[in-house]
Amino acid sequence: MTIPTSPAGMSRTMTLLFALAGASAVGNLYWAQPLLTRIAEDLGVSASSSGVLVTVTQLGYALGVLLLVPLGDAFNRRRFIPVVMGLSVLSLLFCSLAPGYGALLGGLAVLGITTISGQLLVPLAGDLAATHQRGTVIGTIASSMLIGIMLSRFISGVIADAFGWRAVYVTASVINIIFVLILARVLPDDVCRQRIPYGKLLGSIVGAVANSHPAKVTLLIGASLFVVFMMFWSGMTFLLSAQPFSYTPAQIGLVNLFGLIGAFAAQRTGLLHDRGWSTWGTGAALLLVLISVGILAVSSVSIVLITVSIILFNLASQVVNILNQTRLLSIRPELRSRMNTAFVFCNFIAGAVGSALAGICWEKGGWPLLITAQIIFTLAALIIWAAQRKVLFKAETTALKE
Repeated sequence: MTIPTSPAGMSRTMTLLFALAGASAVGNLYWAQPLLTRIAEDLGVSASSSGVLVTVTQLGYALGVLLLVPLGDAFNRRRFIPVVMGLSVLSLLFCSLAPGYGALLGGLAVLGITTISGQLLVPLAGDLAATHQRGTVIGTIASSMLIGIMLSRFISGVIADAFGWRAVYVTASVINIIFVLILARVLPDDVCRQRIPYGKLLGSIVGAVANSHPAKVTLLIGASLFVVFMMFWSGMTFLLSAQPFSYTPAQIGLVNLFGLIGAFAAQRTGLLHDRGWSTWGTGAALLLVLISVGILAVSSVSIVLITVSIILFNLASQVVNILNQTRLLSIRPELRSRMNTAFVFCNFIAGAVGSALAGICWEKGGWPLLITAQIIFTLAALIIWAAQRKVLFKAETTALKE
């Protein structure tokens, strides 16, 4: 298969467009997160049932990534990306009109399946970027997706307080249709690609991962962290909605916005990969995740400490995510869409588990149980990294020589 590359690499303008469009797409997964209490009250369901709304969106996303993103290695992405983004617009509009809990659950599942354009843009950027800038370009786009997550939570809370939670999905549909129109016009054409039977295309994902020990290690670390990521943010909504805070969705969104500081600070993380420091950067960031969760174990009633924890957690989790994704996309350049599929699929299956566990832990044991679970999964990721760091370092140095 011929890989579309550009000697000049990715321009800053194109990188910015990919970053904004990716942020818009992934933000669709998180509109509901600060609204869980509000939606539960409006639709007459329990806190654990409202948590399932986030879980089913994550599962839908994982399914969409598994079934649709590999097609990026076979289809012309200039046409494919706007089409799937357009389908997510229709899903958003359906969610805004959902008459009850079941309909909303179904709408969010379809939204998860269709809002995968960001995961098509990342490997496309990896193809278009020059070797010396690949880590920086992928890091910029990936960090912008986290910024999109943070902003979607904040915007969601503000709009819901002013106009109700349904208006959130109408607003999201407008934002996404704008990017559909822009991307359809400016995305570059792919070169001619080898046609691969769909079943073989999906099967090759398993083969690509099974034949690469560094890939398996990276996926295990990423999945462990993503369980923590979703437990952290879903749990934060429950914590801040309860006494002694009793925050509204807008106030919760404002607190979440402090996570942008960490996200912006992590934007240059790709340079660690480009300079050969990816493995050690991953270990240091995992340790910082443990510290940030530990802060919340000490105090869950101080908004100052909660804010510090949010900043550190977002910085650390974003660093791990960027370095993991860049490492995977460097292992088999001709399989970038499929390797990205494996990365995102594993992460979001883990994220669905984290979302479900957040609601269960909150109901069964409150904040102490939530924090204990997060510490356990973070320690698991650190142990895997410590045991396999030599494998990761070897993969890193090999990729930089090619």
